[in-house]
Formats: sequence, structure tokens, C-alpha cells
Amino acid sequence: MNVLLLRDVAAVLLAGGAGERLYPLTKDRAKPAVGFGGPYRIIDFTLSNCVNSGLRKIFIATQYKAQSLNRHVRMGWSIVNTELGEFVDVLPPQKRVGPRTRSTRTSTPSPRSARAG
Repeated sequence: MNVLLLRDVAAVLLAGGAGERLYPLTKDRAKPAVGFGGPYRIIDFTLSNCVNSGLRKIFIATQYKAQSLNRHVRMGWSIVNTELGEFVDVLPPQKRVGPRTRSTRTSTPSPRSARAG
């Protein structure tokens, strides 16, 4: 595929898993931050695939115990050229606070009330 076609494409990696099946490796870190083969982490496979495919605008959405993952990405993935608009950014979890804009409903309807309507 032509790399010029990918210049406006952004990749979003979901890297917030607790990795319960990998416990105790995930006791202190998220699954994507678990070490693999020396200095590498599980997320490095996905990041490497993105970069080698020409995707140079990468967001990483984190959630569970993300500190070591954030540090690894910050220290090990600063290889993109920011002057060309390339980036690898970590998106921390967020909670919006304020008035609701779409609806005043605060909970999902129960299956029983959904059938009645």
C-alpha cells in the first residue's frame, strides 16, 4: 500500500487489559506491559507492526496499572518524527464530569421494561 495514503490515518491501540489469564505476570502491570524476550514488551509487537506498515500516528488507550507501560512507550518509542506530524501518544483513562448533553437517563433500561415498550 502506498505510504502517502496512510499519512492521515491514526491507529488506536487498546492496551488496558488486566490480563487475568497471565497472572502472576500481570500482578503489577497491564498485560501489554508484560516483558517478552528481554527488553521487549507484548505491546512492542503491535507497535512494530504499525510502524512497519507505515502507520506513524499512534494512540495507545490505557487503563489497568499503566505506569510501566507508559514509561516503556515514552522511553522506547520516541523514534517517530514529530516534525512530520508523527507520534506515539498514550491516552490515560478519563472520566467526564459535568452536565450530560445527550440524555438525562442515568441507567440502562432493564430487559423487562424494554420489552414492555
